[in-house]
Amino acid sequence: MKLKFTKMQGAGNDFVVLDGVSQRLALSPAQLRRLADRHFGVGCDQILLVEPPRLAGTDFRYRIFNADGGEVEQCGNGARCFVRFVREHGLTAKDEIRVETAAGIIAPKMEADGEVTVNMGAPVFEAKRVPFLADSDALLQPLEVGGTMVQITAVSMGNPHAVQVVADVDAAPVLTQGPLIERHARFPQRVNAGYMQVLDRGRIRLRVYERGAGETLACGSGACAAVAAGIRRGLLDARVHVFTHGGDLTIRWEGGDNPVWMTGPAVAVFEGEMEIDEC
Repeated sequence: MKLKFTKMQGAGNDFVVLDGVSQRLALSPAQLRRLADRHFGVGCDQILLVEPPRLAGTDFRYRIFNADGGEVEQCGNGARCFVRFVREHGLTAKDEIRVETAAGIIAPKMEADGEVTVNMGAPVFEAKRVPFLADSDALLQPLEVGGTMVQITAVSMGNPHAVQVVADVDAAPVLTQGPLIERHARFPQRVNAGYMQVLDRGRIRLRVYERGAGETLACGSGACAAVAAGIRRGLLDARVHVFTHGGDLTIRWEGGDNPVWMTGPAVAVFEGEMEIDEC
């Protein structure tokens, strides 16, 4: 079948976005992997599916599939691309929309300068809700990885994250240690492994090894998780600029049960149509 798509990116985190409002789409994991393949498909970190709302008071349903074909709960950079997509494709005229995700309702908003701000909800540090297997909800948790003990903060932004503070993010073992953390037995739903270098109280550098996608140029929920962890540890102020390999994000969190706010770019790269085998 022929499948129309839009290729988008937010700070280098790239997506194939599909309109499931104008047409009903039910792609198999094999078809999703084909779309995401950078040699035989379009190529992306995640596939985003826009669907009609199921819940009262929401405008759309937002589904996220990683490059390995697995569905996940949340994607912050994708949420920004989502609102630009539905606006530019005439699916809504609203600047701010309410969107159902597997992690709950989010509210992305188009700003006057073209960037997008997303209410990502409050971070969760309770271990069993991340989920993370631990004897306590201590902010710093020891984790044995490949024979080495590291200190992580387990936090959920609707999806699980393991955040480490490192001296130099360029030298961090993201590609070797990241896959081991992603599939660590203490994270029953797998986890995104974040490596944060604190530059000062208002700036960090960040790399993230994402579940089912590997290292990405940026991770929106990972940026939120890293900043929330840094604020809880007393390392950061309430507003933080996050520098990733793909671009910059601004994260704000006032602590407690307040939501984390993320602002950053959302860019349409190109549109196309791909012949994809029935599976």
